[in-house]
Amino acid sequence: MIVDCHGHYTTTPPPVEAYRNAQKEILKSNPDHIFEKGSINVSDDEIRDSIVNNQLKIQQERGTDVTIFSPRASWMGHHVGNASTSQAWTEQQNDLIRRVCDLFPKNFVPACQLPQSPGAGIDSSVAELERCVREMGFVGCNLNPDPSGGYWKDPRLGDKFWYPLYEKMVELDVPAMIHVSGACHHSLDTTSSYYLGADTTAFVQLMFSDVFVDFPELKIIIPHGGGAVPYHWGRFRGIAQDKGLGDLDERVLNNIYFDTCVYHQDGIDLLLDVIPTKNILFASEMIGAVRGIDPRTGHYFDDTKRYIDANEVLDAAAKRDIFSENSKRVFSRLDPEDYKHRTKAGE
Repeated sequence: MIVDCHGHYTTTPPPVEAYRNAQKEILKSNPDHIFEKGSINVSDDEIRDSIVNNQLKIQQERGTDVTIFSPRASWMGHHVGNASTSQAWTEQQNDLIRRVCDLFPKNFVPACQLPQSPGAGIDSSVAELERCVREMGFVGCNLNPDPSGGYWKDPRLGDKFWYPLYEKMVELDVPAMIHVSGACHHSLDTTSSYYLGADTTAFVQLMFSDVFVDFPELKIIIPHGGGAVPYHWGRFRGIAQDKGLGDLDERVLNNIYFDTCVYHQDGIDLLLDVIPTKNILFASEMIGAVRGIDPRTGHYFDDTKRYIDANEVLDAAAKRDIFSENSKRVFSRLDPEDYKHRTKAGE
């Protein structure tokens, strides 16, 4: 069993984008418009067509089994409109993910986005997480540490602003994957500098905080291989020591995990060498930011399974942990072997 913990619905049928574009048109004339959820008219056949020749095809070609599937990250767009804009859009996106997983119960497991909005409270995100997990069988969520899209207006992740969400995550025993959305600041590019910089920033905010003292059972995934974190592990260890925070491994590695969305062998090998095996979850982010073929290898950049397979240091047991066992532990509501026999949430 191979579990890919990081997949996005990047191939949604056209009516989904049309719904979002309609929201944006309304906001042009009335930024304070209060949105209702409404509906998106997408058939099951349209969903099947959008998955079968895309995520499912690639999943089968590359030999993975189950993808933890969430809405398209760059489309979360928490900076767009107001809190009601995000609430309506988020509920629609999460409902759509549930439909995908109901249509392909052997291959996809749902994770949700949250209805965050710059300057808004966290209560709506707590409520949506509750709805998605308890009512629809979701196993995790994506948490945006910067809903403003690059301006970092909200409190740091160590601030007690976030504590109600952390409390709910612990209560439900679900992890959050740190994931920003579209970049608005002119200095940033969404899927390159912004994603990787935000991953690094989130790690540091948590490292400097008491979050894991206050929530020792909290589970956070830093995607994209942890941004700059593994490459600069010595720097972060030294800074933690200088600030009297103790040993960095003890401070964060009971709670923080890193995925394998790193798109070259040397990068994966570094991640596997620096970070303990127990803290690494297999992921590819397909179909995501990098979709082409590497001319140096003749294989797709995001075929990350090949990099794990080719690593010469890990033994078979360690590779099995990365491919499946660690995800089963972190996503405690996920049992891939059992999930194959489910057809709907809760069955």
